[in-house]
Amino acid sequence: METAVYSTNGQELRKINLDDAVFGLEVNEGLLWYAINNELANKRLGTACTKDRGEVHGSNTKPYKQKGTGRARRGDKKSPLLVGGGTVFGPKPRDFSYRMPKMAKRLAVKTALSLKAHTGMLKVIEDFAVEDGKTKKLFGILQNFGSGERTVIILNEDERERARVENLKRAGRNIPWLSFLSPSRLRVHDLFYGRRVLLLETAAKEICEFYEAHKNRRNVILEAQA
Repeated sequence: METAVYSTNGQELRKINLDDAVFGLEVNEGLLWYAINNELANKRLGTACTKDRGEVHGSNTKPYKQKGTGRARRGDKKSPLLVGGGTVFGPKPRDFSYRMPKMAKRLAVKTALSLKAHTGMLKVIEDFAVEDGKTKKLFGILQNFGSGERTVIILNEDERERARVENLKRAGRNIPWLSFLSPSRLRVHDLFYGRRVLLLETAAKEICEFYEAHKNRRNVILEAQA
């Protein structure tokens, strides 16, 4: 698919072609739901903990005799029916994370990118830098594409430009509605809920190359198995 490349001022500079196998897929809502729930489950701490009647502090003796008082029968003070007693079927520390098949995960990421491209929420912008790492300069650039909405910037992973990427991240730390992603670590949740996705031109090429390499590797494996 053909898309425009914008400058930091919001002006169209040129046209580039994006791989249809990454940015031109049909939207699979079920796969997106599966991937988003997987990411949210993997982020859960699972540290919630309650005490049952065997763990709360208290005596095991009967609070009063069994008969003759006209009250309900009580075995001890730690009954779940009493204030300060144990909790019935309460949460315990557990691991909520689970693994999602790699092929499904990659397809979900490509589906999310395609969704943003089809709806016009994805814009490719030229590579830029914030040399001094100042939030004010980055905020001025974001205003050219609309501000105040949840925004995702996809950065490139070139080791030679690590300093420039770190300055961009430092400039965006004080912007609560801004997040950064890299081509090899894209999160479906951030892409789906981001109202704007700003894709650096070099990052767009890296994404296409990344998924093309995995596609070729899979084809080689299938040929070897055949």
